[in-house]
Amino acid sequence: MKIAFATQDMQQVDAHFGWARHIAVYEIDEVGYHFVQTFDFGAELAEDGNEDKLAPKLEAIRDCAILYVAAIGGSGAARVVAMKIHPIKVPQPEPIMDILDKLQEVLKGTPPPWLRKVMNKGRERDFDFEDDEEKTHG
Repeated sequence: MKIAFATQDMQQVDAHFGWARHIAVYEIDEVGYHFVQTFDFGAELAEDGNEDKLAPKLEAIRDCAILYVAAIGGSGAARVVAMKIHPIKVPQPEPIMDILDKLQEVLKGTPPPWLRKVMNKGRERDFDFEDDEEKTHG
């Protein structure tokens, strides 16, 4: 599953989602994690009056299951949740690697129900059991 981090310095979760200079994306499962890519937003978002500054960020995280942020506005949070992405607010700057290590430990054990749900994001569920029976018994 992919996890996104709002960051100013690429080292820790330390950015408001709307004003983050970077979104770092990692892939994680119970075996390990690896860096996927960084989305850079730089100066273009620093201008006041850029009404939909969230659009490129929402596009960047569209296939992520979880978004870690230092802060996120109400409308931003609503749009993230509508995309079936679970936002998590980090109360103080925290290293991305520490969060990944903790999350991986949770995945190795018994993840809480909300995490099991987001882990399935993007996976197609196939409930057509009749086809399976025909293939195995045919």
